[in-house]
Amino acid sequence: MDLLFTSAHIIDPAAGVDAVRDIRIEHGLITAIGEDLSTGGLERVDLHGALVFPGFMDMHVHAREPGYEYKETIATCAAAAAAGGFTAVLTMPNTNPPADDASVIRTVIERGMEALGGAVDVYPAGTVTSGRKGTALAPLAELWDAGARAFTDDGAPVASGGILRLALEYTKMFEGVILQHCEDLTLSAGGLVHEGAVSTQLGLPGCPAIAEEACLARDLRIVEFTGGRYHAQHLSCAASVHMIKDAKLSGLHVTAEVTPHHLTLHDEVLRSFNPNTKVNPPLRSKDDMMALREGLRDGVIDVIATDHAPHSFDEKEVEFAAAPFGIVGLETAIGLVITEIVGTGYLPLQRLPEVFSYNPRRILGLPIVKIAEGEKANLTIVDPTIAWKVDPALFHSRSRNTPFAGRALVGKAVGIYNHGKVFLGPELR
Repeated sequence: MDLLFTSAHIIDPAAGVDAVRDIRIEHGLITAIGEDLSTGGLERVDLHGALVFPGFMDMHVHAREPGYEYKETIATCAAAAAAGGFTAVLTMPNTNPPADDASVIRTVIERGMEALGGAVDVYPAGTVTSGRKGTALAPLAELWDAGARAFTDDGAPVASGGILRLALEYTKMFEGVILQHCEDLTLSAGGLVHEGAVSTQLGLPGCPAIAEEACLARDLRIVEFTGGRYHAQHLSCAASVHMIKDAKLSGLHVTAEVTPHHLTLHDEVLRSFNPNTKVNPPLRSKDDMMALREGLRDGVIDVIATDHAPHSFDEKEVEFAAAPFGIVGLETAIGLVITEIVGTGYLPLQRLPEVFSYNPRRILGLPIVKIAEGEKANLTIVDPTIAWKVDPALFHSRSRNTPFAGRALVGKAVGIYNHGKVFLGPELR
């Protein structure tokens, strides 16, 4: 769709822009950026100073298709992503069948292109091991050639050090990256929540921070040995931040992500026994939460990713111990980050492209998005002034499992533009 965005506050440090400008888009390309541009017959959309960023990417999403379409489909995942301000997602391979075969990778890509007319780029991750069983490598080169952009057994760790070594060495041949769910299952076995004072008081089995720390510490030694590329998913504790910092200072090819819920919640919320606060890794102590914020602020943590994990109402609305781990996050991420992280001084708005756009794409070997004349238009539009309350009934996701229902936020995604398609929220219609 050809159009002219007016009064757009463009924030794109990579393109050297932080100013209010008009943006003319024709045939999916940015043809002009300037002040007081003429419409030239194009449809005009006045953004009234809303922020325009290079398109955001969520590199940790469970789209659930194939196999668990009652929780989410690629189409509903794409709709949730668009509503949440994301123009690209990386889907996790813990589906049924798992993405350990090239045909599954191709199917995910094809269905992603069909969803919303391809407005949201859907990139699949392949498994590290066959069947996610942890005993033998999946055909990594075949998955890569089919379109997998990374490899993970997410939902479970690669528990075998020998298998992890092989995966890190093998993926060096095509500059792939291993994404690791850091958890020593022998230390976390039976744990439902963070092991600490709160779990003891509530009488809930605990998962100690050492379960993450021990796995990460082992992995980093293997990364040092192999020289492979490694990304730590959903960090949850302070010691992990320190280990990632030291690994980077040592020159290892290591990156890391944190979720909005680990940045904004800690284990005191578990006193509600709300099954929607049950996630893996668990919500840890307030000190851990603050360390994650500091790691993000200091650039130790590279990416904010949601770990969007839809579950049906019937699965989640049960007693705490019986509920599955996971929450949805695509439609609340930007509001939470602007309210709780930008609003409290941990990140300026100017760094949101770094953690939501540039770094995810760099890690996955994808082209960086820029807002510049001659570039493809790939835009996330955010109004940082909108005050709103999280209402799961309005989610575009098929699932509603969020601990943030009723949460008052300031700042909201109001539109995206990608591949010639525009999706605008009611605030801009």
